[in-house]
Amino acid sequence: MKELDKLNVEFIKSKEKIAKLFKDKHSPNNKDSRLPPGQYLTDKFPVLDLGIQPDFDPKTWKLEVVGEVFENKVFTYNDILKMPRTDLSKDFTCVTKWTKYDVRWSGVLWKDFLKYIKVKPSAKAVMFYGADGYSTNNLLEDIENDTTLLAYLLDSKPIPKEHGWPMRVIIPHLYAWKGSKFLNKIEFMKENKPGFWEVRGYHLRGDANLEERYS
Repeated sequence: MKELDKLNVEFIKSKEKIAKLFKDKHSPNNKDSRLPPGQYLTDKFPVLDLGIQPDFDPKTWKLEVVGEVFENKVFTYNDILKMPRTDLSKDFTCVTKWTKYDVRWSGVLWKDFLKYIKVKPSAKAVMFYGADGYSTNNLLEDIENDTTLLAYLLDSKPIPKEHGWPMRVIIPHLYAWKGSKFLNKIEFMKENKPGFWEVRGYHLRGDANLEERYS
């Protein structure tokens, strides 16, 4: 935990640096109704993580599903690739105030993934975990839609290491921190318990259009 707290401090510094960079070079485009409030448009794709980028081996990678389910599940990388694939082009919005339009992701829709597991009626929320020690929570009602994606392709190519290979969670209407990179575990929960950034003051929900940045 101390190691992650140290990384946390460095990550906050990097977030502040990037936020200042965009503030200095751009002005909020309040006339563009497509942009969430307080955001700056960019064609770049900055990388923000905990300072840890785990290695990935398709032969050994596994995605665990635990918690409020009738049966725990473990999926291999090949299992994921055999599931129905969906291609999406969606805007990507970071809490550090930058937005990139039309990012192309491919993967398994959350609603399709749910067909492979049996969730208990008691489940109200989910925690996504990354192999880098990251975690973030979401209410099920916020992600049960046609756009929440367990993505494994970016621009039709496997997601690169710096962007969270082999799989990351994409929830377009929420700030990007609400979707874990390096995804390796999903926990269904009775309550909406806070994740890594949420316990450090970030909003439990993170709706970009409502500007839910901090609690």
